[in-house]
Amino acid sequence: MFLTRSEYALIVFADRGVNTFSPEGRLFQVEYAIEAIKLGSTTVGVRTPDGVVLAVEKRVQSPLLESSSIEKIMEIDTHLGCAMSGLTADARTMIDHARVTAQNHAFTYDEKIKVESVTQAVCDLALRFGESVHDEEAMMSRPFGVALLIAGVDELGPQLYHTDPSGTFMRYNAKAIGSGSEAAQSELQDKWHKQMTLLEAQKLTLRVLKQVMEEKLDHHNVQLAQACVSLHSSRIFVTPQKGFAILDEVQLKEIIDAM
Repeated sequence: MFLTRSEYALIVFADRGVNTFSPEGRLFQVEYAIEAIKLGSTTVGVRTPDGVVLAVEKRVQSPLLESSSIEKIMEIDTHLGCAMSGLTADARTMIDHARVTAQNHAFTYDEKIKVESVTQAVCDLALRFGESVHDEEAMMSRPFGVALLIAGVDELGPQLYHTDPSGTFMRYNAKAIGSGSEAAQSELQDKWHKQMTLLEAQKLTLRVLKQVMEEKLDHHNVQLAQACVSLHSSRIFVTPQKGFAILDEVQLKEIIDAM
């Protein structure tokens, strides 16, 4: 089958345009952004009745690189945070937007924002690529090349959401994204159960990362965080005043050694 010049031009234009549908009804640039995430670091999130655990692979590409300078998990507010896979610079823009949204809500309503509301705000931003307002230049000339796992605790209990470059978000009990996501997601489906404790979730996320990582897992090449409902006796858990916390290397080493 041969294409006419006009048909070929339409396909090329749809392929390169960020807000033009192809004749088949697809947005290729969004699909390319989703494919780019599959090249990113493997990221795992697990929800339990007591809280949510996030774990991310940190790719230390040189022995001269300080592993502590690689940030793949970031706090949004005291009760929620997120882990990323994809372009870190794009994630920073989205996380800054989420932080401003959370603080505006706190100042306006004198309450902590719901996890779903923050997720919705992030996805609204993801849909603004190629968009200009009042003759201003577009904020982004392409879709954001990053996916987020947003975890937190609110009045509905522990929450875990996944967002992608299309602006779609879904709630999960356990989710994996990034380069090893297919094998990791299969392992999560086999091992996750509703009565899982936070400690079991920590060990599960690290075991899943261990299976998909090329390097040996240690406290330098992974990052772990959690959002808790209440205080636990073990010192590796966070306090009631800080619902979301990123574990330091000492705490992380204790969990890895216990495995």
